[in-house]
Amino acid sequence: MQQVKAVVARSKDAPVELVTINVPDPGPGEAVVKIQTCGVCHTDLHYKQGGINDEFPFLLGHEAAGVVEAVGPDVTGVAPGDFVVLNWRAVCGECRACKRGDLQYCFNTHNATQRMTLEDGTELTPALGIGAFAEKTLVAVGQCTKVDPDARAAAVGLLGCGVMAGIGAAINTGALTRGRSAAVIGCGGVGVAAVAGAALAGASPVIAVDIDAKKLEKARELGATHVVDSSQEDPVEAIKRICAETYEGAEGADVVIEAVGRPETWKQAFYARDLAGVLVLVGVPTPDMTVPEIPLIDVFGRGGALKSSWYGDCLPSRDFPMLVDLYRQGRLDLDAFVTEEVGLDDVEASFERMHHGDVLRSVVVL
Repeated sequence: MQQVKAVVARSKDAPVELVTINVPDPGPGEAVVKIQTCGVCHTDLHYKQGGINDEFPFLLGHEAAGVVEAVGPDVTGVAPGDFVVLNWRAVCGECRACKRGDLQYCFNTHNATQRMTLEDGTELTPALGIGAFAEKTLVAVGQCTKVDPDARAAAVGLLGCGVMAGIGAAINTGALTRGRSAAVIGCGGVGVAAVAGAALAGASPVIAVDIDAKKLEKARELGATHVVDSSQEDPVEAIKRICAETYEGAEGADVVIEAVGRPETWKQAFYARDLAGVLVLVGVPTPDMTVPEIPLIDVFGRGGALKSSWYGDCLPSRDFPMLVDLYRQGRLDLDAFVTEEVGLDDVEASFERMHHGDVLRSVVVL
């Protein structure tokens, strides 16, 4: 067992704390990872606010990269010294999805069996089974994906959640390709990653929609061919107009990605699709939200598909190395997502900056 510094949320009404925690030696199927970087994600804020569950205290942080320090008995997938990006989809290989070959939909992803604790022995709940706002963390070995060790940790660690969710929504869930058009509603971290994914897939036009001029400019930097300020014009009509200028007869975008997670923007995405178009919901709604009233004839008459995208429908062992290679080749600008680098003692302030939309991603560097 080791003692390390980590960021813990004890209750939703209190600021996070930098404390000492106990990290057990790895058991069967487990690994201890020395964390190098960890992004500050909205999901961590949801944990802190009690929006995920009430299993306090939480060990926060999950968008992480680091080096494997030790592995448990019989572990063969990774070894001490491997540079890894952590993920929360450690496929089980035994559930219905895995057995039918759809590993990216695994219903029973693995976490470490042992629990990390506070100094007094109180068990911690690691965010998304990872808990990486810490000098070291204990994870299931399947949560470690080996990637190019020469890659910048602060950039590639973001594949652990938000960036992968957005890119995957475009490439995996939306199945965008050349000759298809895309629109992304909401240009926060996940939304601009969806823009980057659409551009990477060769979609055109790639239309970014938001009410924030700074976010729209970032979307342009990452591949948007057009931007729409939805505080100034109707985004549905704007998307239809832009697509019709490119493809004669188009009545909207082939794929519309909703990256806000609100009924109003979901409804906009529904009507901004071309006939037989695809709506991809990657923005995370709250439990009280419901699908807005839409005439059932419109659902039938427009055809296409209404999808949700969990973690970009990614398979980390397949997608992470590929995306890191594209980053290393200069074809995917993961550095553009890193707004600032901070220390472990600045997580609470980073939450505030994120809440006010001042950053794309703050990244804790250890």
